[in-house]
Amino acid sequence: MRPGLSFLLALLFFLGQAAGDLGDVGPPIPSPGFSSFPGVDSSSSFSSSSRSGSSSSRSLGSGGSVSQLFSNFTGSVDDSGTCQCSVSLPDTTFPVDRVERLEFTAHVLSQKFEKELSKVREYVQLISVYEKKLLNLTVRIDIMEKDTISYTELDFELIKVEVKEMEKLVIQLKESFGGSSEIVDQLEVEIRNMTLLVERLETLDKNNVLAIRREIVALKTKLKECEASKDQNTPVVHPPPTPGSCGHGGVVNISKPSVVQLNWRGFSYLYGAWGRDYSPQHPNKGLYWVAPLNTDGRLLEYYRLYNTLDDLLLYINARELRITYGQGSGTAVYNNNMYVNMYNTGNIARVNLTTNTIAVTQTLPNAAYNNRFSYANVAWQDIDFAVDENGLWVIYSTEASTGNMVISKLNDTTLQVLNTWYTKQYKPSASNAFMVCGVLYATRTMNTRTEEIFYYYDTNTGKEGKLDIVMHKMQEKVQSINYNPFDQKLYVYNDGYLLNYDLSVLQKPQ
Repeated sequence: MRPGLSFLLALLFFLGQAAGDLGDVGPPIPSPGFSSFPGVDSSSSFSSSSRSGSSSSRSLGSGGSVSQLFSNFTGSVDDSGTCQCSVSLPDTTFPVDRVERLEFTAHVLSQKFEKELSKVREYVQLISVYEKKLLNLTVRIDIMEKDTISYTELDFELIKVEVKEMEKLVIQLKESFGGSSEIVDQLEVEIRNMTLLVERLETLDKNNVLAIRREIVALKTKLKECEASKDQNTPVVHPPPTPGSCGHGGVVNISKPSVVQLNWRGFSYLYGAWGRDYSPQHPNKGLYWVAPLNTDGRLLEYYRLYNTLDDLLLYINARELRITYGQGSGTAVYNNNMYVNMYNTGNIARVNLTTNTIAVTQTLPNAAYNNRFSYANVAWQDIDFAVDENGLWVIYSTEASTGNMVISKLNDTTLQVLNTWYTKQYKPSASNAFMVCGVLYATRTMNTRTEEIFYYYDTNTGKEGKLDIVMHKMQEKVQSINYNPFDQKLYVYNDGYLLNYDLSVLQKPQ
């Protein structure tokens, strides 16, 4: 092989290596390819001559066709045997901008990764804390489950013993006072309510024990105060009149409210009435009734009857009944009959509680209805029934009375009007009314926590006048007031809550 050809092959080899390093052309010519060209010296001079163009082509072909590896070069041998070639190299500029973008992207991803990793570490710490809390709670629950029976029985038994001791003390106080007094009677009622509450709570969560104990401490304090004052000069207390009799001088005071409970239908049923049935033949056997209106504050649809107050307190043994024609909160119950204003009319009806059917309907003469002259703050109570020692009454207004209260005595069987009295008190300015021994007592709102018995009309004498008896309440509006002659209590429906009050009457000297 001629020296020129050897130099050409060496040059092409190194160019191929450079092009392979840049990555834009085919792979470099492998070094084993030179074994097929004996005598090739990579250091030969570029000006060396070759034998001929044809022989160089044959020699290149025997070396593996360099032209297949490099398509961007040309070469030839002139007449004097000098090899002349030209090679076009690819762009060798280094891609700096791409590298910078790659570095920036790698930096951003690194920051995001570190941020997420810190969150994971935080979550791991929180999970560890919650695991410890959950484990602690599980241990406590296990202890409570194991000790519930003995703990509950022991604590409630202790409470029962304390309540019985207070009952004995109240009996001794009564004997010491030589009769009865308002304070001692109120304490006796509270202790009785406490007994019922303890019995009910025995079936509930034992954590209520603490609240009951606090109430017991308060009651004990009151008892001690009464015991300390029993030796002081106390006024002579006249025995109360016989239940159902009118041997007194009228209402002179009223106790603070005793909250019985929320009505059985719930907080949304703000309007309604409740009370205790009064029967002159069996005055001490009156059942308790609760009649919440529907949420529209108008329709009386469902009511419940309870044989005892205990049943009412514990929501047991209730008889739930349905009617579709009652209107307003002016309902009353007398001698096992419920008296209602018929829906959307001026008619009144007597409903037999045994059969839950209408026994009698009657039109109340000239009575205004459908919110013409209802009480203040209470709609749909133009016609308001009342019960007292003398029987069944109805309180209403007429156009002829210009909205002033009209009182009519009714025959409780036929609903015929027996007698009528006209007052000078405008009905819409009163918040409610009730009857005691033939005397009408009207209330008005003083503020959100106080009512006042401010007016009376005595049907026995025709006299009327002003009063100022403060009447506390639990909620803002009073929807109905019903009086029971046997226990001389007012049963008040107060924005869904069932309250009762003890009335104090003026005792006539014996």
